Amino acid sequence: MSLDTSQWNPYDRNCPSRRLLDRIGDRWTVLIIGALSDGPHRFKTITERVDGISQKMLTQTLRGLERDGLVKRTVYPVVPPRVEYELTAAGRSLCKPLAALEEWAKEHMSGVLAARETYDATTVGADA
Repeated sequence: MSLDTSQWNPYDRNCPSRRLLDRIGDRWTVLIIGALSDGPHRFKTITERVDGISQKMLTQTLRGLERDGLVKRTVYPVVPPRVEYELTAAGRSLCKPLAALEEWAKEHMSGVLAARETYDATTVGADA
């Protein structure tokens, strides 16, 4: 089945696909998708897996991912309430491309750090 994607142009500033790319390209989204890639998890577990994320940012990002149909939130009717988050089919389809991006970053990080060091060393005072 072929999908018609011709109506979406992220290079057009008014296209909603640009906002979706903003969501997908966000650091916290990448890490949360990765944290959920092996199955459903509770909020606390996601917080532990994504070092440095605040509760506010995790809540905000999970809500955005749920709104976009990438994450499903399930509330279990127990006391105290138990809530789990899991990737939807659309969310799972992001795992492979985002894992590739993560691998690329790890593979090229040394070169990026060296380039930054060279750049910083050669441009000190250039803006003055």
